[in-house]
Amino acid sequence: MGYIKSAALDETGFVVLDSYGGEVDPQEWLSIEYVDWKSSGDTRFAPLASAKGEIECNGFWNHTPPRTDKDGVWIPEQTEKAPTLTRRAQEPGANVGRCRIIELQPNTYADALYNLHQDDNNRLNPDGTGWVVRGFFNLTDDKNSYFVLRENRTDPSIEYRVALPAGAQLIVDTQRLWHAVHHDGTEPRYCLITSWESGPELDAYMEKYHAVPTAPQFEVAQEVLDAGQAEQARRDAARAAYYAAKGKAEVQAMSEA
Repeated sequence: MGYIKSAALDETGFVVLDSYGGEVDPQEWLSIEYVDWKSSGDTRFAPLASAKGEIECNGFWNHTPPRTDKDGVWIPEQTEKAPTLTRRAQEPGANVGRCRIIELQPNTYADALYNLHQDDNNRLNPDGTGWVVRGFFNLTDDKNSYFVLRENRTDPSIEYRVALPAGAQLIVDTQRLWHAVHHDGTEPRYCLITSWESGPELDAYMEKYHAVPTAPQFEVAQEVLDAGQAEQARRDAARAAYYAAKGKAEVQAMSEA
C-alpha cells in the first residue's frame, strides 16, 4: 500500500516556506524547562509535546506501549509559557508527535558534517498512514549559521546549505536526508522542531506558505568545505578504529576468561 507522502518533498526531500513575520517573545523559549538530550552536537531540548505529556524527549517507541511518533500529548506547564510557539506547531492541523525546542551551542562546519544523521521518525508507523516529517522554525537570528542537508552522509556532491536567520522555516523528510546545523555564533541557537504527519492538512499548509524545494545556497569558501570533508573522514576513521579495537579487546578478554 505504501505511506501517504507529500509530493512537495519528492524532489529534494525538503521545502522552504515563507519566512515567519510575526513577533515571538524570547521568554517563550528561554523560560521553559530543558532536559539534557544530545543530538548532533552540544544540545538541550525543551519539549512542548511528548509521548505522555511529561518533560522528556524519548522516542514514542521507547514507551509502554510502544507506538509511532504521532498523537503527542501537550505539556501544560511548558505550553503555557510558550503559547505562540504552541500555536505555530498546531497551525497546520496535522497530527503532531514530538514537539520541542532545541538549544544548540556553537560548532564548526566539520562538527556538522561529523554529526550528520537521519531521524527514525516512522518506526512502528502503520503502512497506509501518513509519513512523519519534521518542521524547523528558527527562533534566533543566526545569520552566519546554516542547515546542512545531504542525500548521502559522506558525499558532498549533493549538499544543500540553507541559511538560518530568525523566521526561517523548513519542512524536511529527516528520515530521507542526512542533516545537521553548522551554528557559527557566540550564543546558543534556538529552533522549534515539530513532528508532523503527512497528509492533506500538511499539504495545504505548505501551499499556503509557498513551499519551494530549494533555497539559495549559503556560500562557504571552498577551503572550508574541503577541510570539513577531510575532518569528517578523519573522525569517521578514528571512530571505526576505536570500535574495532574495542571489539578485539572484548574478544581477547573472553578468550582469557
